[in-house]
Amino acid sequence: MSRSQTDEATLDERLALLNMPRHVAIIMDGNGRWAKKKGKIRTFGHRAGVESVRAAVRFARKNAIQSLTLFAFSSENWKRPEEEVSVLMDLFNLVLNSEAKRLNKNGVRLKVLGDTSRFDRKLVDKINKAEAMTADNKELVLNIAANYGGRWDIVNAARQLADKVSDGSLNANQIDEAVFDQHMSTQGLPELDLLIRTGGEHRISNFLLWQCAYAELYFTDVLWPDFDEEAFYLAVKDYSERQRRFGLIGEQVETTEVANS
Repeated sequence: MSRSQTDEATLDERLALLNMPRHVAIIMDGNGRWAKKKGKIRTFGHRAGVESVRAAVRFARKNAIQSLTLFAFSSENWKRPEEEVSVLMDLFNLVLNSEAKRLNKNGVRLKVLGDTSRFDRKLVDKINKAEAMTADNKELVLNIAANYGGRWDIVNAARQLADKVSDGSLNANQIDEAVFDQHMSTQGLPELDLLIRTGGEHRISNFLLWQCAYAELYFTDVLWPDFDEEAFYLAVKDYSERQRRFGLIGEQVETTEVANS
């Protein structure tokens, strides 16, 4: 057995001992700084980050994570230099062209979360075709958050509910957290368990604000192009070692765990 095979077997053995999250979200940060360290322009880092996306998808699918949500382009990213925005759009097109069939072959369902109205018609058509192609896949749901903002998501849900109240199909008294959640862009997905941010920053940058209510947060200094399966493992390991209380005290959680074991 080669060294790489031994390392892989060891990683699999370590992963088997962990409590795996059902839904993981990642803020993919650090592409520009990674490129700068190598004396390259920022866009070089964005292109390098595509391989880390592939690695994250492989890891999630292999380890039975049900849903993986990646923050690809925020609603605030339009303020970046025009050249960088153009490259990001080109990369989005490239990924849709080259990866959709691969995702479909591996049983991965692709969903795009965000306000796609600002994208050009050709890109929207590609998004719709990729989503339709992969709609019946069950191995993993891969959500790409593009032109997405957490505040936008909440406001969009509120508008949908207001329209339903206005047309009489919903009574305002019927609106509770469950009903509101059904109008978020992530409706139908498992609750968010783990939010990872790479690149050393300690903030969530308007990402999945509603969904983060009880998510575990994990911040790493690893820059996104260097975020490989070992780095993903370390994040999941940290998550697995935490006690999730959801408003209870530790003793209550422990009693419930014993009763359910």
